[in-house]
Amino acid sequence: MQSTPRGNRLHIGIFGRRNAGKSSLINSLTKQEAALVSPIAGTTTDPVYKAMEILPIGPVMIIDTAGIDDSGTLGEMRIEKTKEVITKTDVAILVMDGQEKFSDYEENLIEELKKRKISTILVLNKEDVLPISDEKVKELKAKLKIPVLKVSTVSLQGIEHLKEQLIKSVPDHWDGQPLVGDLINGGDSVVMVVPIDTAAPKGRLILPQVQAIRDVLDHDGHALVVKERELKSLLDNLKEKPKLVITDSQEFLKVEADTPKEIKLTSFSILMARHKGNLETLVMGAKAIDSLKRGDKVLIAEACTHQCQSDDIGRVKIPRWLRQYVGGELEFHWVSGNSFPVDLQKYKLIIHCGGCMINRRAMLHRIQVAEDHKVPIVNYGVLIAKLHGILPRALSPFPYLQMLIEEE
Repeated sequence: MQSTPRGNRLHIGIFGRRNAGKSSLINSLTKQEAALVSPIAGTTTDPVYKAMEILPIGPVMIIDTAGIDDSGTLGEMRIEKTKEVITKTDVAILVMDGQEKFSDYEENLIEELKKRKISTILVLNKEDVLPISDEKVKELKAKLKIPVLKVSTVSLQGIEHLKEQLIKSVPDHWDGQPLVGDLINGGDSVVMVVPIDTAAPKGRLILPQVQAIRDVLDHDGHALVVKERELKSLLDNLKEKPKLVITDSQEFLKVEADTPKEIKLTSFSILMARHKGNLETLVMGAKAIDSLKRGDKVLIAEACTHQCQSDDIGRVKIPRWLRQYVGGELEFHWVSGNSFPVDLQKYKLIIHCGGCMINRRAMLHRIQVAEDHKVPIVNYGVLIAKLHGILPRALSPFPYLQMLIEEE
């Protein structure tokens, strides 16, 4: 449960006014003191993440947030942090003190959640203080068209019912398409090219590589893992050709040269773009690379924070390749972790990492923000394949995308 990456968990956001019982609800759901509880309004400041497992959903991430009615300068900053949580929420629980009236705070938040098509449950808390009438529940259900439940985080009344409703509210395909599994049949071989360099700590592979290996095994395929120098030898000695070769994007040129044309080829980053986001949008964004001119502003977004290496892919290699492609200097800006600008109009291109550390909902939100600002967006794998002149080959597992870029 604890080892499942945050980006692969269903994200459940807990929202509501101060002192509605959000933190108490998390403790009731997790059956432990996961969140700090106090009668003082505004105890929760920054979002608090708690990993747990809810069967049959599996590993989930529950997020406690600051009150949507917070006040003052700091309060406004906390509300902004709460709004950031909405962008990554798969299922929202809106907690309300059952003894209080439904207010604009709840109405505005529900409107925002509906606009984003986020499954929402309204929880009327503090049933232990004074019984909440069934009539109130019926009225809110009829008005809001969402599930409405009454609970007590003290007596735990209604908590199991809430878990049942959570399970029903999980959206279909919230975790995206399989990484590799739908591209192969049982018994197919998949060769994965995994360079071992200073960016790969001893004893570990990067997350997309591990996930791809597991997905191939889950779909009864054969996973063969080699370093880039061993690929040609492996392919020459296999009795049957593999169905697919997957490479680290930085080794695209060498791997493409060593892989026979009849074998499909792609990269971990491109597969991650399809799994976590919208591959078609990212591929179409690649055409903007040909329109870049000297002095244009380019945003490079990394969903994780890591120590930069001397030849870091996002900070060094991609900027160098783009300068060479454009034939001049470009103005690069970087963001990392949860940061993603709201105002993107000054950029001519957004380049995003594979997104393995954020969930699908967050990645789709970032793509949507780029589209709203009419700024093209690509990810590392798509960009590198384009710059190396092998994008059609890198999309060989996806013939409809090959046709799309040929038409363009």
